[in-house]
Amino acid sequence: GLQNILFVVFLSFHLLTLTGNLLILAAVISDACLHTPMSWFLCNLLVVDLGFSSISTPKFLANLWAGIHTISLGGCTCQVFFYHFLGSTKCLLYTVMAYDRYAAICHPLWYSIIMNRKVCALLAAGTWFTSSFHATILTSLTFTLPYCRSNEVDYFLCDIFPLVKLACADTYIIETVSFTNIGVVPMACFFLMLPSYVRISISILKMQSAESWWKAASTCTSHLTVVCFFFGPCIFCNVITPMLNPLIYTLRNKEVQSAFRRLKGGPSLFKRKH
Repeated sequence: GLQNILFVVFLSFHLLTLTGNLLILAAVISDACLHTPMSWFLCNLLVVDLGFSSISTPKFLANLWAGIHTISLGGCTCQVFFYHFLGSTKCLLYTVMAYDRYAAICHPLWYSIIMNRKVCALLAAGTWFTSSFHATILTSLTFTLPYCRSNEVDYFLCDIFPLVKLACADTYIIETVSFTNIGVVPMACFFLMLPSYVRISISILKMQSAESWWKAASTCTSHLTVVCFFFGPCIFCNVITPMLNPLIYTLRNKEVQSAFRRLKGGPSLFKRKH
């Protein structure tokens, strides 16, 4: 049936993700030529991707195989923690990698001094520590609430806002803190990356040699691509969709047009063809 098809599809995707990340990780670790600052951050990113892809997929596959739709309290707690821990770690690593590219392209002669081993280790450790602190706060706030309503989570994994809906206490404070905390991390990362790429773009445009221009541009393309994939859905969901919703769902509605006509005292915004 449909469950068997979904099981095969998601198992294939999960195995491809694990295999690809593990192979690249093994190649980078085993080759001394790849022991560079960028490769160090890439290894951290690969570990994050391995963990992030394993937060909900194994449980989802187990539920499909067994035909059940339950999760233990401990499993739910782990999903909340690791979802925000690894998600914010990935976001911060993208920011650090943007700074690494800035140092490599804008200050090539000082690059080995700026991005020495100690700095790289501190930057990587900082991303993991900051993210663990961020996730611990959110998880602790979520699971200190009293829950006395339904135990059905209206989502495909345990996350803060679907869980908060089940609480039987005032959730205003935790929702405000969670929304602010979750929003600050990607926004801070984005605004920290932006100056790096502005400076990189200016430096690339000033290059006289076509070979140097191409080498510098190709160096940043891979990182910029994954950053766009990471932030793109956030922008689409939070900016584009809210902008289009009034046009899609309301302004084409006859009752809404009538309300606008009464409000403005003018003709309908959209006229139908007869």
